[in-house]
Amino acid sequence: MPIDDPIFYLAAIPAVILVGLAKGGFAGVGVLAMPLLALVMSPIRAASIMLPLLIVQDAISVWFYRHTFDRRNLAIMVPGAAIGIALGYVFASYVSDAAIELAVGAIAVAFAARHLLHLRKTDIAPTRGHPVLGVFWGGVAGFVSMIANAGAPPFQVYVLPQRLARDVFVGTGVFFFAAVNWIKTPAFFALGLFTRENLATSLVLLPLAAFATWLGVWLVRRVSVERFYKIIYLTMAGVGLKLIYDGLRGLI
Repeated sequence: MPIDDPIFYLAAIPAVILVGLAKGGFAGVGVLAMPLLALVMSPIRAASIMLPLLIVQDAISVWFYRHTFDRRNLAIMVPGAAIGIALGYVFASYVSDAAIELAVGAIAVAFAARHLLHLRKTDIAPTRGHPVLGVFWGGVAGFVSMIANAGAPPFQVYVLPQRLARDVFVGTGVFFFAAVNWIKTPAFFALGLFTRENLATSLVLLPLAAFATWLGVWLVRRVSVERFYKIIYLTMAGVGLKLIYDGLRGLI
């Protein structure tokens, strides 16, 4: 039987919608879902309920963006992410979530602020990402995704300066995090988190998850390229501030 507590669904419904919008292309807003769910249950159980939904949402997003993604970035970043996920699994009990959130938040805010200020002056010239940096940031994204479900900012730090076409940027993120979620799945099985109640709850939320993902794709494709990038940078800054707040609160 799924969870039958109405309070849970008051948090779960907006959380699933936020993740769907993120999977549709508004990268970063999904990081707000876990804090919502953490209000009504343990973060690790919330993650176990969300992971099957993420995999289904990934499949929908991959279908929409199957022709628009950057293979080079994926070839560089996904192996790094696999290493980061493995390290996150091994060191999860030794690493403070708060310290990770604080560090990632500070990086995200500094990066977004720099580029938002630059956007006001002139167009940013695209840069070709260095493979070593790609492996590093892919590893950071995988590690942070495993520890704190906040892998979007590290991914964006590496990919955003390349100024990819809007749909290529979104598609690359879609494929990258689809791979990350599949790589994370065995760890959740090993931890015994896929209980019948958790999976039944995921099934109840599945139609909403699918609709929210479609809605995200529909909205992204109606936003101009320049406005889209400004939205992503602003979202990144907002997510970074939220992570800094969570990190400082956890440390204090």
